[in-house]
Amino acid sequence: MNCPYCNIEVPVGREICPNTSCYKPIKPIPVPPGGKIRFGEYDWYVLEKKENKALLLTEKVVGAKEYHRKPCAFTWETCDMRQYLNGTFYDSFSETDRARIIETVNVNDNNPWYGTNGGNPTNDKVFLLSIKEVFRYFGDSGQYENRPRMYENCDWCKDEFLPWTSDDYNLNRRAVNDTGMVAGWALRSPGANERLVANVMGNCGDEFDHGEICIAGGGGDIADGHFVFDTVDLLQAMKPCGFRPALWLRI
Repeated sequence: MNCPYCNIEVPVGREICPNTSCYKPIKPIPVPPGGKIRFGEYDWYVLEKKENKALLLTEKVVGAKEYHRKPCAFTWETCDMRQYLNGTFYDSFSETDRARIIETVNVNDNNPWYGTNGGNPTNDKVFLLSIKEVFRYFGDSGQYENRPRMYENCDWCKDEFLPWTSDDYNLNRRAVNDTGMVAGWALRSPGANERLVANVMGNCGDEFDHGEICIAGGGGDIADGHFVFDTVDLLQAMKPCGFRPALWLRI
């Protein structure tokens, strides 16, 4: 079949156009069971409802921004992304809309595979999802607690375990940006060390149809057949990364 957007031939079984200048989803991304609503200038997925409030996540990757602008250790509590979301982004809503946004206490768990410190609980009006919350709301095949092993007969990596998930829920986790291209989105959970942040993978320009959770957070250069997370990762958080804000809304 051919891509309906750029007309390039798409290999059998692919769910995203392999043309990296297009990279639009061939297979539609499903809407969560809670549906979606319009709030402010964005369309939001409803992930959960409790009494008179709902947890919302933007349908799209709404922007790209540095997670932290200094090459140093950070947590969600101390990062620039959190300051932006609870400052400039929150302030972009009308006074009426801001009155409906509920401040919540977020627990910031350690990385489940690498043990990296997640930091203190935070009071947030706007935030990013954690690794655990992505599994909770988009599907969990058991990989959160049982780390997947390296691909069988892998000829490029000697590691026993993968630094990312890959399962039947990849499609659920995908998101597009304003151009319609599948894009990655950052989480508030730490990566393999205190200078990396976990993310849902987007356009990496390879043969994978993305939506995996990169629990290591990138920066994994291959050295001597192993992933190395302590070489160039000082600069990872300083590169613009896609983000999908989340918030609790009074309904």
